Amino acid sequence: MAEEQFTIEEFKISGEDVLRKIKEIVKAGNVRRIIIKNEEGKSLIEIPLTIGVVGAALLPVFAAVGAIAALVAKCTITVEKRV
Repeated sequence: MAEEQFTIEEFKISGEDVLRKIKEIVKAGNVRRIIIKNEEGKSLIEIPLTIGVVGAALLPVFAAVGAIAALVAKCTITVEKRV
């Protein structure tokens, strides 16, 4: 069985823009996992995404991301995308 290939992208953004950026990334599709890190590089949340996850199933994820966004001034979003 072939190993899954993926690429990694990082976005450094302010806390107020986190939720908007996460929604934009999820909408674009082809995302395997999203990791939000604080300014020191410590992982705050890892969000594994599957192909079938859409709509209402993401509401708890968006709520968690919103809570994190309220606590951080700046963060890094790491996105793993399937190749």
